[in-house]
Amino acid sequence: MAGHRLTCLPVDPDGLLKLADLEAAIIDQTAIVSLVWASNETGVLFPVGRIAEICRSRGVLYHCDAVQAAGKMEIDVRKVPADYLSLTGHKFHAPKGIGALYVRRKAPFSPYIHGGHQERNRRGGTKSVPLIVGMGKAAELARKQLPDYEKKVRPLRDKLEEGVLNSIPDTELNGHKTLRLANTINITFHGIESEALLILPDKEGICPSSGSACLADSDEPSHVIKAMKPKSAASRQMIRFSLDAATTGDEVKTTLAAAERAAEVLRG
Repeated sequence: MAGHRLTCLPVDPDGLLKLADLEAAIIDQTAIVSLVWASNETGVLFPVGRIAEICRSRGVLYHCDAVQAAGKMEIDVRKVPADYLSLTGHKFHAPKGIGALYVRRKAPFSPYIHGGHQERNRRGGTKSVPLIVGMGKAAELARKQLPDYEKKVRPLRDKLEEGVLNSIPDTELNGHKTLRLANTINITFHGIESEALLILPDKEGICPSSGSACLADSDEPSHVIKAMKPKSAASRQMIRFSLDAATTGDEVKTTLAAAERAAEVLRG
């Protein structure tokens, strides 16, 4: 929109945000700060509680994109006092096409969909009851498994990550070693194009990705990795593995073996 300016904040080589950069970027004309809780490509976590405090102290609205965090860690708007918090259901096994937006009481809000007075005048149109019920049930199940999520998923994630880094030459982890979601691995396979590396595992029923699903039809390299390592070819030579509470040790072994075969064939 005319007269509006978008400021993108830099990250360091580990994908972490410097809060000093955030504070410096907030000016008198800043309308809203919108940042992810967890990166969709690396799983790196941002200090959302501290971000909310900074925004509140400066009188700026804060939107927290909690899409990747949902189902993997506790989300409590009393501890993360964001003005807006969004999530999508399919990230914790709800049907695709349903999400939620939390709006803090008295936070300004203008409807995107007009035509009715649903949701206290926040949107128009008829709600999809089956999708809402599905998301509610998925959230209930996700909450039950949350206490055991970390201790079940992280060891499997670490086993796969260490296996790839130790058994496949010229591989490199993208993202902070510990300040990450328990399920996400992003690794550069130096000298191998991302798209080529996806083909062989896919034939074995293993589905890693070369970046965000939102940009699956784009030929551009990962903008996330490019921001972290602008002078490296890593943004075109990386793939992401995402695990789940249902992932088994045998599946980790199968995935590691497939990655080893793919790297060997493509480098051979």
